[in-house]
Amino acid sequence: MTLYGEKVPSADDRPTVKVTAVSWPDVEPDPVAAPPARGPATPGRFRRGRLLLAGGIVAAVLAAGTGLGAYAYAGDVPRGTTVLGAELGGRSRAEAARALHDELARRAAALNAPIPVTVGEKRAELKPGDIGLAIDVDATVAAAAEAEAHPVSRLVGSRTVEPVVTVDGTRLAAALRTAMGDQGREMTMPAIIFTGTTPKPVYPKPALTVDTDGAVQAVKAGWLAGGPVTVPLVEKWPASSREDVDRLIAELARPAVAAPVTLTTDGGKVTIPPAAIARGLRFSADDAGRLTPRVDVKRLRAALGDGLAKLEVAPKDAGLTISGGKPKVVPGRAGRQVDAAALGRDLLAVLPRTDGRTVTAALKPAEPELTEAKLAELGIKERVSTFTTRFPGGLSSPRSQNIVQAAKDVDGAIVRPGETFSLNGHTGERGYDQGYKDAPTIVGGKLVPGVGGGVSQFTTTLFNASYYAGLEDVEHKPHSFYFSRYPAVIESTIYWPQLDFKFRNNTPYGVLIDTSYTSSTITVSMWSTKIYDSVKTEYGPRRNITQPKTVYLDPGPDCISATGSVGFAQDAFRVIKKDGKVVKREKFSWRYDPEPRFICAKPPA
Repeated sequence: MTLYGEKVPSADDRPTVKVTAVSWPDVEPDPVAAPPARGPATPGRFRRGRLLLAGGIVAAVLAAGTGLGAYAYAGDVPRGTTVLGAELGGRSRAEAARALHDELARRAAALNAPIPVTVGEKRAELKPGDIGLAIDVDATVAAAAEAEAHPVSRLVGSRTVEPVVTVDGTRLAAALRTAMGDQGREMTMPAIIFTGTTPKPVYPKPALTVDTDGAVQAVKAGWLAGGPVTVPLVEKWPASSREDVDRLIAELARPAVAAPVTLTTDGGKVTIPPAAIARGLRFSADDAGRLTPRVDVKRLRAALGDGLAKLEVAPKDAGLTISGGKPKVVPGRAGRQVDAAALGRDLLAVLPRTDGRTVTAALKPAEPELTEAKLAELGIKERVSTFTTRFPGGLSSPRSQNIVQAAKDVDGAIVRPGETFSLNGHTGERGYDQGYKDAPTIVGGKLVPGVGGGVSQFTTTLFNASYYAGLEDVEHKPHSFYFSRYPAVIESTIYWPQLDFKFRNNTPYGVLIDTSYTSSTITVSMWSTKIYDSVKTEYGPRRNITQPKTVYLDPGPDCISATGSVGFAQDAFRVIKKDGKVVKREKFSWRYDPEPRFICAKPPA
């Protein structure tokens, strides 16, 4: 055992405490070897007495040191250690945990009190239990026991150890987003979109949002201190900048469509024209906003049409169709085609060049991705949800044709367990070449003509079908204005490429998306294996109702009038039951802006 930097001897060890000679005042060393037997004390006897006294002191110090060491090192937690004012020093870990639990019980009212939070310019309160705020007692005691302590401080020192605080980051982020309200804005992801063979940039714009990491620390500290918390809004930029977008256009997008590329295979040659290159060349941003080019060989094949079809035979996935109210297997088949990964890589390498624009590829056997055996394992056997919305104008209107085109693109799609379905990812860009037409769409707070207008109605229908199937909502955004043809809150818009609709198949079974339409309705059904008794929606009351304004617009072919609608906020709750019990209750909230009453005319004098 170590005490004050010197070693205390044990039973089988020689003392290592060095005792130096002691000189006493007014006493000179006596060279006489033996003192007289009787009589007054002589200097020699006096010296020996003092040396004996010194030895006794040393022995006493050593004995006392052993006791002090035992005192200082008693328990798992160093003496003088406190957490939240509770003395944990000198205790075992179990005893320290009980002492800390007792202290937390005394502070329960304060620790469970709502935390005043200012997010941007809005104030709210966070309940600790709602965001998982808690003190990890075992981790705190471990930190107190493992913290360094100097031997002297174990006797007379004191130290404070901060408690280990835990919080559910996901629940905290959701609560702060709710508190933030309409102060924030979504990030505009960078993109490059081809209109024909002309690349057009979509420049990034920052999100205005909560600094989640900073908010976690601020909320933890404010909770313990019992004071208000301020969470500022920060700008979060995509990883790729405006300059990155311009560089990709100059170095890749424009050169890519400046001339055709020759594809040579062992079955012959095919020319890939600039228009097909533009269809297949994609610039996708990841979740961080990093823009990356790639060649979508599936879209390239579709653009080449018969040209590549003469050289290869595409494999066909096994599929399902609904016949007689039941899913029926459509067999797949093997094919022989160019390896997609190699073709995409090699084509991307030659696209920036002005010459040498030739790619060589071998035709290889190609098996379907989804075989009949794999399809049978997915357990798609019954309809688990269906949803229908109505549209005006009949099938002759461009808007209705866009809805039907989107339905055809998605019909028969199979989403495997654990997969996330992206509507933008499935259809790709919805342009003229894909069969979409100009129809009214909301841009900048008003209705304007735009290619693919009306697809948001199909998106809403698809969203509701996935919603009532109990599938996990990954990404959706309701309209800025309320339209009575949609269910309030439980609806979604879409806009290429910024806004997408995604859901995740969080069941152990596959999901088949089946679409159908009439002259006035669009229907989406989900087929799988039913795992829930019911999925229903409960609405809260509308609140913060605001009236629309009247706005006069310059008349002309691009002006679209509107009757206007009120704005309001509302909550919707998805209630999922299984085995007669509510197993999930999810809250969806949205705030609709009042849609102005747009009049295509000059304002009255």
